[in-house]
Amino acid sequence: MSQSVVLSDFIDEYKPQIESQLANQVKKDVSNDQLAESMSYSLMAGGKRLRPLMSIATLKTLNHEMTDDDLKAISALELLHTYSLIHDDLPAMDDDDLRRGKKTNHVIYGAGLATLAGDGLLTLAFQWLTDNDLDDHKKAQLVYYLSKFAGPSGMVAGQSMDILNENKQLSLDEIKKLHEGKTGALIRYAMIAGGILANASHDVIDKLDQFGADYGLAFQIYDDILDVVSSQEELGKPVHQDGVKNTYTNHLGLDKAYSYLEDTINHSRQILDELKDENDVDTELLSSFLDYFKIEK
Repeated sequence: MSQSVVLSDFIDEYKPQIESQLANQVKKDVSNDQLAESMSYSLMAGGKRLRPLMSIATLKTLNHEMTDDDLKAISALELLHTYSLIHDDLPAMDDDDLRRGKKTNHVIYGAGLATLAGDGLLTLAFQWLTDNDLDDHKKAQLVYYLSKFAGPSGMVAGQSMDILNENKQLSLDEIKKLHEGKTGALIRYAMIAGGILANASHDVIDKLDQFGADYGLAFQIYDDILDVVSSQEELGKPVHQDGVKNTYTNHLGLDKAYSYLEDTINHSRQILDELKDENDVDTELLSSFLDYFKIEK
């Protein structure tokens, strides 16, 4: 991941806080030791923590000092994201044996316990959104938006669309819709959650949502590109697995996928410029997240 100094310093400061929240609080909230071990195995397997970091970056951009309650609510998203990865890897879904360079949950713990670990993380996410001292309106907003973006009109809808169309060729618009759910929904939520916690206006939250949608699209295009151009060692998961899937590289070809990525990133920067000009905020930190995408044709 190519990073600016701004982003590197930000990650160095805040990623350990997320890791500590995840590692310590899960132990307190799970009553069965083996279930806790399975949940923590995937949760602490070395993720980038991109989504909660984007929420925190949004708080900083909007000049909101993060509290412990904010951090707990923000970290809930990583619980939910990890549940989706565990279930995605299951034999009934993608049947993957490797995730982040490690054996997947079901390979270690069996499909039954892996399924329950995912269920536990999903449910615990909503506990963390409400088991804090945030005001009730914020709690209600966070629960509503996470339910909406993670559920059957968001991430789950995208995942189901993926499964139902595995051997069918979709149009570009259909592929985009699929990934708006599967990948983009939780990134949109990360941005919106930051806005809610920072008491942002509807207009600001709308801009944050637009940036999140663009970022989710760019993230998926880039992931599809990496599947073509990277090695298993670089990615920590099997590559060249998407040959029959509805990916941007399969649909557009590699060169056009790079161009589509570039256009999407440029549009993201335009949204940040509008956010900056209209609200007199410094968007350099959010802009630095776009450094994740290296365009090398």
